[in-house]
Amino acid sequence: MKIIETALPGVFIIEPTVFGDERGFFLESFHAERYRDAGMDMAFVQDNHSRSRKGVLRGLHFQRLHPQGKLVRASRGSIFDVAADIDPASPSFGQYVGVTLSDENHRQMWIPPGYAHGFCVLSEVADFEYKCTDLYYPEDEGGVLWSDPDLNIQWPITEPLLSAKDLALPSLADLAKHAR
Repeated sequence: MKIIETALPGVFIIEPTVFGDERGFFLESFHAERYRDAGMDMAFVQDNHSRSRKGVLRGLHFQRLHPQGKLVRASRGSIFDVAADIDPASPSFGQYVGVTLSDENHRQMWIPPGYAHGFCVLSEVADFEYKCTDLYYPEDEGGVLWSDPDLNIQWPITEPLLSAKDLALPSLADLAKHAR
């Protein structure tokens, strides 16, 4: 397993060891001891699986009082995955990390609690799976507009398919104003 540090503190890209031959492949998608030894000591309480079609963009989401750490991966297809620092007190506030995760590169991303998260689908269909360190509480959800100019995320799609909820999310500046 290879751990790649990113520009955001605590956010890692993980390349698992893949054993493959003409029959297919095998990999460990999670091994508590190995992840702990790599500096990601986490207890997961919820696993989620979503399927989306090409062009769908979900996010950027976070939980306010019950922040979730997320270990994310694309088990089918290809996505562009984003973690964004939304903490006004952080030195990396307003910065993001984006990476392509796919069923071909087998990469994962570890996003610690406190970051906003989102992804868009690059393939015809994608299955997105993630492990969470806290339970999901719908009333606790917050978000930031995917196209916020202060974040300036370089999404690889130009006209995403968005939910009404995601279209109505606030800007990073509005979020920071209300955080004070």
